[in-house]
Amino acid sequence: MRIDIISVVPELLESPFQHSILKRAHERGLLEVNVHNLREYGLGKHKQLDDYQFGGGAGMVLMAEPVANCIDDLKAQRTYDEIIYMTPDGKLFDQKLANRLSLKENLIILCGHYKGVDERIREQYITLEISIGDYVLSGGELAAAVVVDAIGRLIPGVLNDETSALFDSFQDNLLAPPVYTRPAEFRGLKVPEILLSGNFPAIEEWRYEEALKRTQERRPELLDE
Repeated sequence: MRIDIISVVPELLESPFQHSILKRAHERGLLEVNVHNLREYGLGKHKQLDDYQFGGGAGMVLMAEPVANCIDDLKAQRTYDEIIYMTPDGKLFDQKLANRLSLKENLIILCGHYKGVDERIREQYITLEISIGDYVLSGGELAAAVVVDAIGRLIPGVLNDETSALFDSFQDNLLAPPVYTRPAEFRGLKVPEILLSGNFPAIEEWRYEEALKRTQERRPELLDE
């Protein structure tokens, strides 16, 4: 999979993809993430990217021309399955959407900035708008990193144990059950006996019941879905 990220502040994305699981995905040739500095497409001597809103109002707006030129350059090199815009008013990102996007081959992610991007970019280029929550960030870079991380770990071969992702929270609209490791007793607190029994069918049943219980207690709306 290849993901191209368009950013006004590419420095914010230097670290997230150079460590842990996503670094391993890159080293294995499974995920290629390229961050493009939109400033390179800025207009005029000062590489202008933003301008005042027509009609007045607080906040600057990303101009259409630099963004369009950057996307056009990328599209001239390959076909993209989705051109994604990170924006607070987009579709709420969830595990189902992460699963779907992990099956794609090429993605572009445009990071929102300032007051947003000229609406004509959204109308003519964007195929999917995503929000990671009902709040506003300074820019879309951190949100883009969240999306790439969630997608990347689902690509076959990225995780050492490929079945691990199948049992993550939200995969079946259930939260993950409690997990334990050694020692079997810690400060008077013991691991549930069932997990030490070696009876794997019974263990799986226990985990399902615990996942259901935890979901009912913490996120009951998931069960309605």
